[in-house]
Amino acid sequence: MRTATSSTPKGQKPAVAGTAKSSGTKAETKPAKKVVTFKVWGTAPAGALGGLDINYGSDSDTRKGTFKNGKFEATLPLNKDALYYNVNAQLQGSGDINCSVTVDGHTKKGHAAGGYNICDAQLSSGLLGGWD
Repeated sequence: MRTATSSTPKGQKPAVAGTAKSSGTKAETKPAKKVVTFKVWGTAPAGALGGLDINYGSDSDTRKGTFKNGKFEATLPLNKDALYYNVNAQLQGSGDINCSVTVDGHTKKGHAAGGYNICDAQLSSGLLGGWD
């Protein structure tokens, strides 16, 4: 009587029909989701007569930020349909602040000092893609 022989090397399990074999290569990874980063930093007086009003977001999503310990930072997922992303911070009396918005490696910055001045930074989506 003849017995069937296996073509599977010693120590390996045979592949099951309908399953993919691992090639032993690096596992496939999904590309990281892109984010938009908003920042405000500097000095602004605290209290009822001082402070800083911060707004950030896109053409379809505006949010309010809080300035703590001389800085503010937030991120949002990049929406490919957004027309622009911006951050603005208005001083309430005095101070000296900077602000920035970063999208896909491009950064725009702004500055404001004294009074009720506004720091504003905005990046707009280009007609052919990218951010200006």
